[in-house]
Amino acid sequence: MSIEWVNQAIDDLRAWGRAREVEVDADEVRLLCDYASDYLNVNELGDFTPETFDELLLSIYPRKVIAPPESAAETVAAARILVVYLTEAGEVSEATAELMRGRLDDIAPRMREALADTANFGMAKSLFSSIGPESLEQAVAIPSGELPDLGEAPCDCPGCTPLPAARLAAPEDLMAALDGVPMLAEEPLPGGEPLEEWAQRVARVLEHDTGGAITGSAELDEGLYDLFDMLYRLQVRVPAAVIGDYLDEIAGEGEVDLPAVLDRLVWSGMLDVAADGAELTPLGVWGLREHYLTLGIEAPQAPDLAEADALGLIEGLLDGVPTELAEDDINRWLTGRGEGEAAAELLAAASGAPAVARGIAITIVDRLGSEAEPQVRDYLEDQELRPHAIHWLAARGLPAPSLTQDELLWVSVDMLALAMPAAEEDPEIFAENMAASGPPAHLIEEMWRVDHPDVVDVLELLGRSIPDGTVAKAARKAAFKARSRAIR
Repeated sequence: MSIEWVNQAIDDLRAWGRAREVEVDADEVRLLCDYASDYLNVNELGDFTPETFDELLLSIYPRKVIAPPESAAETVAAARILVVYLTEAGEVSEATAELMRGRLDDIAPRMREALADTANFGMAKSLFSSIGPESLEQAVAIPSGELPDLGEAPCDCPGCTPLPAARLAAPEDLMAALDGVPMLAEEPLPGGEPLEEWAQRVARVLEHDTGGAITGSAELDEGLYDLFDMLYRLQVRVPAAVIGDYLDEIAGEGEVDLPAVLDRLVWSGMLDVAADGAELTPLGVWGLREHYLTLGIEAPQAPDLAEADALGLIEGLLDGVPTELAEDDINRWLTGRGEGEAAAELLAAASGAPAVARGIAITIVDRLGSEAEPQVRDYLEDQELRPHAIHWLAARGLPAPSLTQDELLWVSVDMLALAMPAAEEDPEIFAENMAASGPPAHLIEEMWRVDHPDVVDVLELLGRSIPDGTVAKAARKAAFKARSRAIR
């Protein structure tokens, strides 16, 4: 989410309201803007469309925000004020605004129904709705690397920046891919072992003076090692514009014809380019890793997590896997076993595990259908997994016991513990989430009693992050009590 544009928009909206003596629910509009930015690629006010309000008010809002059905009228009213402002500020045309008003007329009664429908609730919302009027909606994120600035080349010393484990394609797939490389059609491999010859060709591209034979520019050819190395480290598709900025740095005063250069890199067999960006081909990854190995650089190979047991799957995801690969691994892992078997394996691996590992396991189990009921029900006697098992059963309309107050407190701490890695990575976003949908004060005040290994860390995090000074102070006092209880 771009916090800057939302902050500016709310400041301008408040000023507009004061100038016209219009009552503006700025907090409600901020929440709409935040969610539009987070989930609907709205990066400025002018990006709002009639369809945006459909997604926001009928899908995202009911899943993310705990609010009584009767509050729908207030939220729709805030959306109507936003439409008036969008029109007067020149962000949308009058014709578009009229379509928006028509959508809001249709949404108003349906939003009330959506807020009341428990099928819309995410796990965190469902649990916190049992506790108080507020909630924390925290997805369990599978760790992955940040996108660094490609304008800065990596350190020349290989030992300074260890390489991540790379996922390699099967040898037969690599062999088949060689037949589709345009460069090899024009300049065939000498005739030895094909993959070894390909590795040597990649090494020449990286290390030798190719004089512009690859990109059409001698300067750009010289910078390919750093570009490919960075793509290898990222293991995700990178926007073409980011690659263009990097190439512009190499070219200096020269102008880079980015589409032509990308076409040449596709021709070389090293790069796969699509509308949403570019990444190394499987042949590129394999050839680059072979080159690292010849240089004596440690280049670990990532296992295929679909072939692992449940513990290996969870540990592999915790090590950091690009989202698309993680989804593929999880789907193939689940395909290889029945739903009951998958639930039993995952819950066994989650029992006694740290909160983040448990969160990944529970997130995967949440994909399973009611066929897994017996295996999930088996964990109603497990102190740590019982609240999650109860929620899983209740969400599918299956008989389930009610959570006790102690269990509600425990699972609230557990869910916040799942959020800690993301909070440390981006404390500002976490603070905003706490302001919008954090646990209620009365819950925080009682958390110190919870027998959870992360309770002190959770309360200290809340004490640092919650914008409301009174609630933050309550969290810090609770953290002190929890530490004192642990000492005694």
